[in-house]
Amino acid sequence: MMNTPRRTELLAAGAATVTVVLWASAFVSIRSAGATYSPGALALGRLLAGALTLGAICLVRREGWPPRAAWRGIAVSGVLWFGFYMVALNWGEQEVDAGTAALVVNIGPLLIALLGARFLGDRLPPRLLAGMAVSFAGAVTVGLSMSGGGDSSLLGVALCLLAAVGYAGGVVAQKPALGRASALQVTTFGCVVGAVVCLPFAGQLVREAADAPVSATLNMVYLGVFPTALAFTTWAYALARTTAGRMGATTYAVPALVVLMSWLALGEVPGPLTLAGGALCLAGVAVSRSRSRARRAAAPEEDTPGPRPGRARRSA
Repeated sequence: MMNTPRRTELLAAGAATVTVVLWASAFVSIRSAGATYSPGALALGRLLAGALTLGAICLVRREGWPPRAAWRGIAVSGVLWFGFYMVALNWGEQEVDAGTAALVVNIGPLLIALLGARFLGDRLPPRLLAGMAVSFAGAVTVGLSMSGGGDSSLLGVALCLLAAVGYAGGVVAQKPALGRASALQVTTFGCVVGAVVCLPFAGQLVREAADAPVSATLNMVYLGVFPTALAFTTWAYALARTTAGRMGATTYAVPALVVLMSWLALGEVPGPLTLAGGALCLAGVAVSRSRSRARRAAAPEEDTPGPRPGRARRSA
């Protein structure tokens, strides 16, 4: 029978895989819906769809309110990640090409690792640093290869940079909350906080939804149900069982998957440079999530947090 640490590690890896696949699919939907919806309206519609989905799941599972100790992390991650990040990214992608946006936003995992080491006491083992370096090189390669004539605006680059900062800050704030509340609770109430932050865009959402084609609205709903409700929950589940730095490094697989999905779904055949960059992204993720044989033998539970204080561990 599989031992508990190994089983936990595999479950966390599976949850992380679901997250990166769904987040990669979001780029296609954002590109489509963003042609009709403004950045704030798209973010609010996505968050409302996500909050309704998560709320229904919470009712079925009879999840209560998160403990008071978890609310600080939930509130900060809700403002920075669910709210600010989504608006800034939607806006940034309207100002710069996809390659430039991917390149700038992909400093996020580096910021997560540094902030995690500073505020959470996460270790930065050599394999994690090496894997992140390889993946970042791959992200740069993909970004450059996908940059259409290199046209970009200073505003767009600044918005993507701010989105990366919000993403990193939200992840680091979320990590302590996951030690006190379930992944479903943290995701649900973080999504609600983000929706509240985006309420000033409600008027835009109503006006644009009235004239939007059905396909754009369905893309917005898809973003809320799958890349938000499901993917953010599986992310929180995995983050609760590993370090912020290692989870951040996992998201470097997203550019490679975007290339593959564009190839399969949109018929956009990637060039050799794009394929090479995608391969580097995946190789770096594999390195960053690996552990040496000696470390596996000496510390099999190194990345698995202990039981949560004051409550039984629950999965999402």
